[in-house]
Amino acid sequence: MIRVLVVDDEPLIAEAHRQYLERLPGFVVHACVGTGSAAVRAVAAAAADGAPVDLVLLDIGLPDASGIDVASALNGIRPSPDIIAISSERDLEVVRSAVAHGVALYLLKPFTFAAFREKLERYQQYREALGAGGAAAGQHEIDRAMNALRTAEQRASTPKGVSADTIDLVLGAIRATPAGLNASEAAGAVGISRVTAWRYLERLADDGVVSRITEYGKAGRPQVRYRRA
Repeated sequence: MIRVLVVDDEPLIAEAHRQYLERLPGFVVHACVGTGSAAVRAVAAAAADGAPVDLVLLDIGLPDASGIDVASALNGIRPSPDIIAISSERDLEVVRSAVAHGVALYLLKPFTFAAFREKLERYQQYREALGAGGAAAGQHEIDRAMNALRTAEQRASTPKGVSADTIDLVLGAIRATPAGLNASEAAGAVGISRVTAWRYLERLADDGVVSRITEYGKAGRPQVRYRRA
């Protein structure tokens, strides 16, 4: 279970985040606090008790301190938690500063549960890709983990002739089918040609977003099925 600390000075918003987390498998709320100083104390105490906080949902606009400064302080605790910033602040300088101080993801208020779930699921995939940590991770594991933190549009770059909307449609069809899809099935699900579906599936596979599974039948050429990585 991923232990999460919710940091927001608005009790109703903090409660909403807690309820959202309770709807997601694999997450448990450690506590909800309303100030930056309380957040630092809670993370330090949890680390000292041997049950460290894994993730902090950090409001950038706190009453007693800048969320950026709080993120910097949290990074000084060992083990340090990962941080998802939650803010209505749209200034790109603030976003850059947050990233520079250890923020892994940035969630802009207001948001829906679907947007919240998407960010948390990406973070979950990131942790799964890195496993238990240590020095054994190779380049493949590192690339897969970093890919998990990026959106479909970022993972599958969109040069001329490649549509980000079509990438998302194909990826959505893959996500809806745990067993995966071949090019023909993906084409039918999305409403595009088989060749176009194959081209997008191959791009997603090259970018590490989906994996290729080769199936050998009794006759004919082997079929390639694509599953969520």
